[in-house]
Amino acid sequence: MADNLSDTLKKLKITAVDKTEDSLEGCLDCLLQALAQNNTETSEKIQASGILQLFASLLTPQSSCKAKVANIIAEVAKNEFMRIPCVDAGLISPLVQLLNSKDQEVLLQTGRALGNICYDSHEGRSAVDQAGGAQIVIDHLRSLCSITDPANEKLLTVFCGMLMNYSNENDSLQAQLINMGVIPTLVKLLGIHCQNAALTEMCLVAFGNLAELESSKEQFASTNIAEELVKLFKKQIEHDKREMIFEVLAPLAENDAIKLQLVEAGLVECLLEIVQQKVDSDKEDDITELKTGSDLMVLLLLGDESMQKLFEGGKGSVFQRVLSWIPSNNHQLQLAGALAIANFARNDGNCIHMVDNGIVEKLMDLLDRHVEDGNVTVQHAALSALRNLAIPVINKAKMLSAGVTEAVLKFLKSEMPPVQFKLLGTLRMLIDAQAEAAEQLGKNVKLVERLVEWCEAKDHAGVMGESNRLLSALIRHSKSKDVIKTIVQSGGIKHLVTMATSEHVIMQNEALVALALIAALELGTAEKDLESAKLVQILHRLLADERSAPEIKYNSMVLICALMGSVK
Repeated sequence: MADNLSDTLKKLKITAVDKTEDSLEGCLDCLLQALAQNNTETSEKIQASGILQLFASLLTPQSSCKAKVANIIAEVAKNEFMRIPCVDAGLISPLVQLLNSKDQEVLLQTGRALGNICYDSHEGRSAVDQAGGAQIVIDHLRSLCSITDPANEKLLTVFCGMLMNYSNENDSLQAQLINMGVIPTLVKLLGIHCQNAALTEMCLVAFGNLAELESSKEQFASTNIAEELVKLFKKQIEHDKREMIFEVLAPLAENDAIKLQLVEAGLVECLLEIVQQKVDSDKEDDITELKTGSDLMVLLLLGDESMQKLFEGGKGSVFQRVLSWIPSNNHQLQLAGALAIANFARNDGNCIHMVDNGIVEKLMDLLDRHVEDGNVTVQHAALSALRNLAIPVINKAKMLSAGVTEAVLKFLKSEMPPVQFKLLGTLRMLIDAQAEAAEQLGKNVKLVERLVEWCEAKDHAGVMGESNRLLSALIRHSKSKDVIKTIVQSGGIKHLVTMATSEHVIMQNEALVALALIAALELGTAEKDLESAKLVQILHRLLADERSAPEIKYNSMVLICALMGSVK
């Protein structure tokens, strides 16, 4: 075999120059046979022989053996070490020229050759880009799109694969394909050829690559991609195929217009069905699918229109099903259920309806199940939902009397910053304009001490900011001397003074108002702490700084007046 191959390569060198057709065809057949038996070894010999350079002359439109030569190039380019030599041998330009052929076999082998040369090869992609190969392939996809015979579907699959290898993980080439209008063409292909597994798979991988690019979302939104994907999803039984569709759906569903299209196309019903089928399974594939499906469901609820459509005034069957996830014993469903409620709770109307219909009790029960060694993501999600529900004024008193503060305070000992952050936000929302609740919490020494500790959490700016804001809120909403005394005794004053220098105007204001109340109500207790925190110097600086907002200067003056007015 090795001797035969050497003879063939020598013979090919002579016949390639003479273009003696019969012996040329024979030599090419020998090469294809050798490649089929041992591709790597044969490719190495082809490279060493220098024959690649001669192939360019055999790829002309007039050549009778161009399809076989393109086939040989496709085979050798399966090896990584052969891709740059193919480019250096000047094969890209004649191959791209062959894309203008009308012969289906020539197109098929040329598409394979270019696709394999582009695979994971910057040089290959660059050469195809310069030769203008992508546009010709997209034009072919467009013109051949509606023909459903097997040979044409095979060609379409090769062309899709070529474009995928050409642009994979290369943002600028993907953007180029998007500008050439590849997305509507691929969506049309998917719709027409959904019975062809190989072509469908190729389209899905291409969508997965392109959907990561922000600029693709608008083009996708102007097609019927949502409808086609949902239709395809409904037909799939195999886990791997569903997983492939999920990989396209997730990046697409980040776009609000596509979220709504997916909801209207019936994706939610498919996801709910998956959840129902997989919830009790302990098979790894089923657990993965349950997670992916419920996560996608939550993502769809991030769009205002899609969320409102599924809420249906709180009567929607989807909303009701999601509610049933919260008492479930499955952590993934509990998490998705709580996150979904947090997403539904994005306007006052929905929040009021949910609180009136008992959602708070369900969330408190869920939190209760996760107090000791609980699941941090579930704790975080349930607290997020409670925080959002507490925003409308009308809900605060109802949630307070339902015992939400007590339920939330059980997590004071948590060492997880995401949980701490949501806990603080929930309490701050609950006591807004609720004097009695603010006073009760403000006299809770354990809480205030923990807040003072978190005010120093420099590694977690969110926790630090929320702790400061809650300290200030306890004073502002309670206007209580006892609360001020508790905060002074716990060492909280210096943090309120520091908060007055925050880069956020809202936090500066909150601090200054709280400090003015301290000065007016309980200056004697706080005086030493205010002095050692250099309050007067800070106020002087705020008033002198021309960048200070007008309301900051106003509240600084109010605080100075309070300080002076309290001096006996």
